[in-house]
Amino acid sequence: MCGIFGVFGKSGFSVEQHLKLLDHRGPDHNEAVAIKQTILGHTRLSIVDVDGGDQPLHSTDSRYHLISNGEIYNHEDIRQQLADYPFQTDSDSEAILAAYEHYGPDAIYHLDGMFAFALYDQQENTIFLARDPIGIKPLYYGWQGDTLYFASEIKSLHDLVDELHEFPPGHYYYQGEFVRYYDLHQLPTHSDAVTAPSIADIRQSLTEAVHKRLMSDVPLGVYLSGGLDSTIVASIVAQVKPDVHSFAVGIEGSQDIENARQAAKTLATQHHEYIYTADEIREALPNVIYYLESFDPSLVRSAIPNYFLARMTRQHVVVVLTGEGADELYAGYHYLKEVDEDHLGDELVELIATLYNCNLQRCDRMTMAHSIEARVPFLDTDFIKLSLQVSKAYKIHPQTQVEKWALREAFADILPENVTWRKKEQFSHGAGSNHLLVDMAEAQYSDTDYLIKKGAIYHQTGIDITSKEMLMYYDIFDGFFSDKAKSLVKLWRGHDVA
Repeated sequence: MCGIFGVFGKSGFSVEQHLKLLDHRGPDHNEAVAIKQTILGHTRLSIVDVDGGDQPLHSTDSRYHLISNGEIYNHEDIRQQLADYPFQTDSDSEAILAAYEHYGPDAIYHLDGMFAFALYDQQENTIFLARDPIGIKPLYYGWQGDTLYFASEIKSLHDLVDELHEFPPGHYYYQGEFVRYYDLHQLPTHSDAVTAPSIADIRQSLTEAVHKRLMSDVPLGVYLSGGLDSTIVASIVAQVKPDVHSFAVGIEGSQDIENARQAAKTLATQHHEYIYTADEIREALPNVIYYLESFDPSLVRSAIPNYFLARMTRQHVVVVLTGEGADELYAGYHYLKEVDEDHLGDELVELIATLYNCNLQRCDRMTMAHSIEARVPFLDTDFIKLSLQVSKAYKIHPQTQVEKWALREAFADILPENVTWRKKEQFSHGAGSNHLLVDMAEAQYSDTDYLIKKGAIYHQTGIDITSKEMLMYYDIFDGFFSDKAKSLVKLWRGHDVA
């Protein structure tokens, strides 16, 4: 996991201060290179080839230059397929260079991983930007005149460009055009009784996705809230990595803490927990919003426990596996019970397609705030393809209306029994911090102050502040970011997904 910052079409630009804003994403190495009118900057968190994988990476003939954030899980396969390529490191990112030199832009179809990268071709004077299929890794860009700027986070860009944009997942940019190379909407969402995935297929596919994400040269752990999704991941990991570290947080008396303790005891993990207080929430809230780069209430609420969770986790490991994506794939939200079979698949696709600027943004930013790499096995593209073909009856049991039924059945023999049928809890609910945030906002603004500020913000930006809690988050965000950055904040006003 790393941070990238780049400039294409301008020489003599000093990137140091902009790259420094990404130090939390990569504290192990910081470097920038200038080639012609292109500047590539990189901050590195060392995961694979700790000693030899510093970036930018360069081809042996110095034609190609790469900065990359993320992991290429099939890099060893690429190395075998391109055995004639003169690899210089053991870094997974170097597989991108090799694939691009061999396949050109079609290299993107050979990569399996989570990534955002920039590859500069010095001979052709072209830049190739790409983001992974689901948008697990962030990437933003903007133009100032004819100069293209891009970076892993908004904070490095928002004061540089005329307009700020989020790079779309599943796309690459080459020779002035965006090309979609992966489209969730083209995946089949129905299958007949003969070809439909079985419970055994689901288990095998997810197990393979988890095993793929155990690639690391540094300590690795699992988040464990005690809910179904995180416990499935932890159970699979614990089978191949006994004594794996697990982590949970909450306020005193929160259900997440107790459920996680029970799950950790059954799985025999090395378990760590942290109890945070109202005072700690107040103190941490500006940092949470600064790193999260959002003022959306639902996102901020769920980010707070994740912030404390990542801070504790960094004391023990550098890589962590999480449970993001299971609710979207297996109909874990209450309102989905009312969606009929013919439309459920399309609804789930939409949920997955928007993860990049909600749950995945929270996951990436809160872990990276503390220099941790988070991996999300439920969002493996092979597992997504299989899961979208699972029928509604396997996702929501027709008689009991239990959600994520197929996942529960697939792993029932290795899950703690009290977890297998536990009701879903949204993380911030289970961790117990929601009421504290509402109380903080109520104490900060009178009704009159709220209405005055709400009107002024709408007049200035067109943003509709819907609660004192949202206003509290907005005011903090406004202290860090420009109006251009505000335009990228996704505000979720749809179904209650608790």
